[in-house]
Amino acid sequence: MPNFLDLAAPTAAGLRAILDEAHRRKEARIGLPKGAPDADAPLAGHTLAMIFEKPSTRTRFSFDMAIRQLGGTSIVASAGEMQLGRGETVEDTARVLSRMVDIIMLRTNSHITLEALAEAATVPIVNGLSDLSHPCQVLADIMTYEETAAGSVKGTLWAYLGDGNNMANSLIEAASVLGFDLRLGVPHGYDPDAAVVATACARGGAIGIVRSATAAVENAQVVVTDTWVSMGQADSKAKLAAMMPFQVTKDVMAAAAPGAWFLHCLPAHRGEEVTADVIDGPRSLVWAEAENRLHIQKAILLWCLGKLPAKL
Repeated sequence: MPNFLDLAAPTAAGLRAILDEAHRRKEARIGLPKGAPDADAPLAGHTLAMIFEKPSTRTRFSFDMAIRQLGGTSIVASAGEMQLGRGETVEDTARVLSRMVDIIMLRTNSHITLEALAEAATVPIVNGLSDLSHPCQVLADIMTYEETAAGSVKGTLWAYLGDGNNMANSLIEAASVLGFDLRLGVPHGYDPDAAVVATACARGGAIGIVRSATAAVENAQVVVTDTWVSMGQADSKAKLAAMMPFQVTKDVMAAAAPGAWFLHCLPAHRGEEVTADVIDGPRSLVWAEAENRLHIQKAILLWCLGKLPAKL
């Protein structure tokens, strides 16, 4: 069964199957209480283990509700609550948990830890977030655009402003696999991962990196940003100063395509990466985007466990 570590490994058919399933299951739940299982309960008898090295709101609640709505159960632990936090190896943890649960989600500081877990485990591993990649979030972003625009993301133009972090990397991967264009406005010294960019370009992705917010958003149907200082990073005055020209403001949104939408994975820092009148304004989709983490998570779990037809 496949792991879900990033958006570069799955095929376009695989990602499309996940997106289509998320849309279908969300529609099928209209009118149901949030805690009620889906009618088919496809993961009844299955258990998801969730391991957190980093604090979480959306990842924790969305994965927990996802497995419940699919008919399964979850076990949640922070790394500090496990022997993993006292020196047990990632590989030994993977071997033990693989004998007790059906699938493992890890939210980790290092992508290397995620890869080590996946190498040793005999059940699917899902990346809830790493320093390199945030694939679940980006699929939720794409789902949100598609349900709002009532059409596929293919052929659209997206702009990303700010730090070339894990969100930027996953958007680059998604653009090259699903066939939409991406322009990133980032300051010098904060570019996305060079290997991720090279792989995406080799695949034929239309990826551009510019040094101006206005140039980045020109003709873009979607404008995306993320917090400038991620968890565990120092709150650098130099970094904040470098990022300020890439703040998403009403003027920046006005320079995008008419009717452009705004996305942010949250948590947000109003007055830093985005102004309040944008994130709380009529073109913001952040609350639907947050909810769609739940529906995308459900589809990812089903895909990893072989319940969807498309494979890697």
